[in-house]
Amino acid sequence: MTATYEYPRPALTVDCVVFGLDDDDLKVLLIQRDLAPFAGKWALPGGFVNVGEDPEAAARRELEEETGIALPKLFLEQLYTFGAPGRDPREHVVSVAHYALVKLSDHRVKAATDARDAAWFSVSDLPALAFDHDHIVEVALARLKGKVRYQPIGFELLPPKFTLRQLQQLYEAVLEAPLDKRNFRKKVLAMGMLEDLDEIEQDVAHRAARLYRFDKQKYKELTKAGFNFEL
Repeated sequence: MTATYEYPRPALTVDCVVFGLDDDDLKVLLIQRDLAPFAGKWALPGGFVNVGEDPEAAARRELEEETGIALPKLFLEQLYTFGAPGRDPREHVVSVAHYALVKLSDHRVKAATDARDAAWFSVSDLPALAFDHDHIVEVALARLKGKVRYQPIGFELLPPKFTLRQLQQLYEAVLEAPLDKRNFRKKVLAMGMLEDLDEIEQDVAHRAARLYRFDKQKYKELTKAGFNFEL
C-alpha cells in the first residue's frame, strides 16, 4: 500500500567532504557547479537522493558521477545532517553530509554530469563555496581532527608503505600543529600496530628511511584485548 502525504516536506540531498593528503598538505576535493543556483561556484560533490536510495549509496553514486572517484570499499562515514531552511535558495533542502578519506595519488579526478570542473584544494586555501559548504567543511575537519586521535583512520590517507616521517607529517597536517619527533615515534612504535617491512625508500633525494605498513589484523586483535588507540 502506497502512502500519500497532504503536507509539503523538505527535499533530501547528500554532500561529500573528501580529504586527501598531498605530501604534507591536507586537501579537499571540490567541483565547479555547471547549473544554477551558484553556477560557476566551487562546491562539495553531492546531489539529490533518489526515492528508495540509501543516503550512503547516494553519496558514493554522486561522488563517482561528478568526480570519477569510486569508493566501493574505502573509508566513508556519515558526518552530520544540515537542514537550515535557507541553506538552498531553491527550496527547503536537508543534506546528509558524509566525509571520506582517500589516497590522493590513487585517484584521477574528472568532472562529469553537472560538474564543470573538479580539483583538489588545500584546506588552508579554499575558495568561497556555494550553499553552506564552507560550514560543512569546517565541521568535517573538526571531526577528522578529533577522530584521528582515537582511531587509526589516518592510515587511509597514506600509501600502503610509508615512513615514520610521512606518518608524522600526516598528523601534523590534520591537526595543524607540530609534533615532537622523538615522542611521536616512540608512542607510535610502542602501540605495536606498525609492521617493519625491512625495506627503505627508493629514489629519494634525502637519506632513505625505513618503510612500515599498518597491520589492520594486529589492530583488531589489540582492540579485542582492550587496547585504546590515542595520540
